[in-house]
Amino acid sequence: MGAGGEAETEDPLANPARTLAFLSSGSPEAEEARARLVEKYGDAPPEEADCIVALGGDGLMLRVLHRYLGDGKPIYGMNRGSVGFLMNQYRETSLRKRITAAKRSIIHPLLMQAVDAKGSEFRAHAINDVSLLRQTSQIAKIRIFVDGKEAMAELVADGVLVSTPAGSTAYNLSAHGPILPLNAPLMAVTPISAFRPRRWHGALLPDSATIRLEVLEADKRPVSVVADHDEFRDIVAVDVSMDQSTRHVLLHDPGHSLEERILKEQFGY
Repeated sequence: MGAGGEAETEDPLANPARTLAFLSSGSPEAEEARARLVEKYGDAPPEEADCIVALGGDGLMLRVLHRYLGDGKPIYGMNRGSVGFLMNQYRETSLRKRITAAKRSIIHPLLMQAVDAKGSEFRAHAINDVSLLRQTSQIAKIRIFVDGKEAMAELVADGVLVSTPAGSTAYNLSAHGPILPLNAPLMAVTPISAFRPRRWHGALLPDSATIRLEVLEADKRPVSVVADHDEFRDIVAVDVSMDQSTRHVLLHDPGHSLEERILKEQFGY
């Protein structure tokens, strides 16, 4: 019993290797691995398991994170796909020991709220980034506000994105945005092929900020918004903020944590 006579509740992360749920990307390689692991370690329903083991690449990891958004269940990924930045090396032996010894990385998603030209409203979360992209050959024109104040009257570009630290090594890096340490309380705002201002390479904002992106001349220069895998078209305004109330727990083997991988990316190896 705890103080005041209340019953103590067990920490769901105290023993994440006790019961495991195995999820596969569906590829032959991932399905074969899942069958062997289930035979060796058993398989609990994901909702009841102490830990979810994801077998695939980074695409599967993002889908699993979205599927179990907000429940705080630890997720341990093993690479059975083509890209595995978020995944651990695949090994079938001593899996429970690896999960117990794994380092925890806590990440928060972005919350995106958008309005299209017809007034319809959309809402989605993004683990990596929220990106605005031109839909046609016409270059996009976007006005940027930070916490209600105009920060840029007109960005002329193929688009612009807002990235989390965890997503800063994904599309953000390809667009020449900065790599953010995992524990940095920041968001990266990065232009995509900017035409004007020519020398603007983006901004770093506190993760407490609210970013508003307004599409100028939206009828002539239509723009879509993408929050990870969710796309909405003919958008006129987008609000992006960090959802601090929602957290994900990723598990990585010692020496290969997400934080350490991001640090390595910063030094180019």
